[in-house]
Amino acid sequence: MQYADKLKKTLRSTLWLGLTIIVFACLVKLSFWQYNRGFEKEQRAIRIMQLNQQSPLTLSEIVKLSKDKQFTGKESINDFPVTIIGQFNGDYVFLLDNQVENNSLGYRVLQVVETPTHSVLINLGWVQGSIDRSILPDVTPLHGQHNFQGHVRIVEQGIMLAAQDFTQPSWPLRVQQIELNKFSALISPLIDKPLLPFVIYVDQEENLGYKKNWHPMVMPAEKHFGYAFQWAALAIAWLILMIYFRIKTRKPVHVLSEGLPGALQNR
Repeated sequence: MQYADKLKKTLRSTLWLGLTIIVFACLVKLSFWQYNRGFEKEQRAIRIMQLNQQSPLTLSEIVKLSKDKQFTGKESINDFPVTIIGQFNGDYVFLLDNQVENNSLGYRVLQVVETPTHSVLINLGWVQGSIDRSILPDVTPLHGQHNFQGHVRIVEQGIMLAAQDFTQPSWPLRVQQIELNKFSALISPLIDKPLLPFVIYVDQEENLGYKKNWHPMVMPAEKHFGYAFQWAALAIAWLILMIYFRIKTRKPVHVLSEGLPGALQNR
């Protein structure tokens, strides 16, 4: 009987210790993750400021720079200012779905620009969507040659529950995610140059396009640091709470026996 009780106490203590350590480690890991994200954002903000002090590069210079330096990270040519002189193709207009602005659902309008050597997807800005999903916004495609400035943005793929089906495209084409390889296949009948592996976001100062409500970073570094502090505080609070409950629930036998009457203790 004593052996069984001792085994139960050991098992209970092991489970308590395991739960405490696992939860504490997860909270600490989340804190470090948010801190590292904040540090990355802080470095990127400094980099963007430095890049904006430079003269914009041409599209060909951007491509050459990427090849010459053989960038490997996602921050390679990301955020570089660029100036473009090219022809807008009005036959292909992509509407990127589920884009929110001031609690209103809408789309980002994307068109293809061709230069003598390249073709690239241009983000022209945000337009209001309709409550009726069958109704697409009335967008007038751009045509002809335009000279404008923008910034390079590397496309980050999100999670999709189902693959996008473009077997029977209808233009303008509503898309859930930017997939440049699939887009290149769609425009190949008229444009023989594959799309470059990035998107150009038109600068906010340009009159070209629609509402330019984007920011290089959705969440600033300060928020990440704040979340890191919150996770760290939760980790400490969890550890203190578990130690407190452990102390409160432990009731040594000798302490209990001291409070019993003498007659009961002698039985």
